[in-house]
This record gives sequence, C-alpha cells and structure tokens, in this order.
Amino acid sequence: MKISLRQLQVFVSVTEQGSTMAAANVVALSQSAASAALNELEHLLSTQLFDRVGKRLLLNDNGRLLMPQARLIIDAANSIELQFSSGDANWSCIRIGASTTIGSYCLPALLAARPSADTQTAFAQHTMSHPQMTIANTADIVSAVANYEVDFGFIEGPCHRTDLLVEPWFEDEMVVVCSPEHPYAAQKNGSISARELRSASWLLRERGSGTRENVEQVLLPHLKNLTLAGEFGTSEAIMHAAAAGLGIACLSRVVVADLLALGKLHELETKLPPLKRHFYLIYSPHKLLSRHIQDFLQFCRGWRPE
Repeated sequence: MKISLRQLQVFVSVTEQGSTMAAANVVALSQSAASAALNELEHLLSTQLFDRVGKRLLLNDNGRLLMPQARLIIDAANSIELQFSSGDANWSCIRIGASTTIGSYCLPALLAARPSADTQTAFAQHTMSHPQMTIANTADIVSAVANYEVDFGFIEGPCHRTDLLVEPWFEDEMVVVCSPEHPYAAQKNGSISARELRSASWLLRERGSGTRENVEQVLLPHLKNLTLAGEFGTSEAIMHAAAAGLGIACLSRVVVADLLALGKLHELETKLPPLKRHFYLIYSPHKLLSRHIQDFLQFCRGWRPE
C-alpha cells in the first residue's frame, strides 16, 4: 500500500485549515513535510485535490470525492487505537454530537447519572473523564456524523440521510407556552382553540433545526399555518422571548421547566392532542465502534430523564 495515514491526515487537515502551514501545526509536521505529504498523495492518485487560489488551497471535485473515504480511514485507525487502550482518558476520546436541546438539557443529566465508581461495570471504571461534545442544530449534527467528525449523534428531529443508522432514543413532550401576561394565559380548562392558535404570533427556531421541524410536524396538521413573529437560533432565546411577551412558543418541557416553576412562563391548555416527538441516536453503519463507545452507547440507551 503506497498511500499512508499521514498523507490522508495532511489532506484532511489542509481541507479544514485552508493551507499547508496551518495544517502542519495540526498534524505536528513542518510546513515542508506537510506540503511534501500532500504532493505525494496527489502524485499517487495522479490528480490534483485542491484548487490553488493565492495562498489558499480550496477542495475541488476530486478532493470532495476523496474526503469521506479519508475521514473513514482515519476514524477507523483512531478507533483501533482506542479499542486496545485503557484508562480514564479513553472516555475523553469519545466524540458526541448533539442537537441543542439534547446537548444543553439532556446530556449533562445523563453524564451526571453515570454509575458510581464501585459499580462493577466497564463504564463505571471511567467515571472521571467526559466525552468531547459538539452541540449544533440537527442538520449540522447529521452532517458531522456522516463525515466522521463525531462518533455518533443525538438529534431531536428526523434524519433525512439514508446512509446513517437511526435508533429512537426516547419520547419528548412538547408544550405550548406564553407570558403570564399574554391574553391566552387567562383562559382556563383547555379552552385555547385551534382558531386562536392559528391567529397567534409564534416564536420559532431557525430552519434546519430539529425543534423547528418537529414543531411544524406536530402543529401544522391541526393549525394548517403558523404566523411567524420571529426566528431564533436557540430554544433558550425563544423561551425568554415568550416570557417577555413577544409571542407564544412550542418547546420541550425539559427546556421550559424552570421558567414554568418560577411563574415566568405559562403553559397553555389547548384542545390539541398531546404533542410528542422522538429523540434519536444516529451513527454510520461503517463506523468502527470500540468497546468504550459500545459501553457508553449501552448506558445511553438505558437512560431516561427524570
């Protein structure tokens, strides 16, 4: 085999950093050695992988074709090392991707619920280290899993890629909330009708967010249309905007629980059926799952929020 892991590492790093100088720092090589490795790879493949634009190296069609294969090979090599290593640091080598609600509200509780150190499980032997976490919207996490930038992901919206494995994780409850001063807050006994909800001003996540897609999936069959009052990049921003009286929102109960308890948000009783959605676990079928990752996944599959 003439292609080396080092050449592929340099190729991926140049793609991410935009130059051999920046990539050299990532892979711990001199700039001349990084340039030589990239030139050797292009020579072996008899093709250029980048367009040279000034001092920048921009991935071309050939490079985009190679990229997922290069990431897969590097990821497999890293997984082999992790498979046969031991010690607490192994947990810090696990890379998790999570959409924003899960990453902000579920994963901290999940990590805090790990078994005590005297529990005789493989997982409990590593309770002092934590996985690396990437938090973004659902579309970005799906892309990160597909590109082997993370080992697996937790998402709160549907995965539209057919090349990933998707497991239902657990069911999440969605609630409609508003400011306590909102006119709807004074209505009792589930009297908020679909007509009133259609005429309300809604606060929504940005497009590409799992929460946005889920809200539309659970509400549009009943309301047909949502009047947009504003789009926000996080559920926290929507929650505080609703508390400030800017509109009403449909959010996960785990997100709004604290403000509901403090009386800063009001949960609306509506004539809609219970609003539910699934959280999902996703990973690539080609991903080599080390025993450490398998232990972690097994724990995650059995965990549920209180």
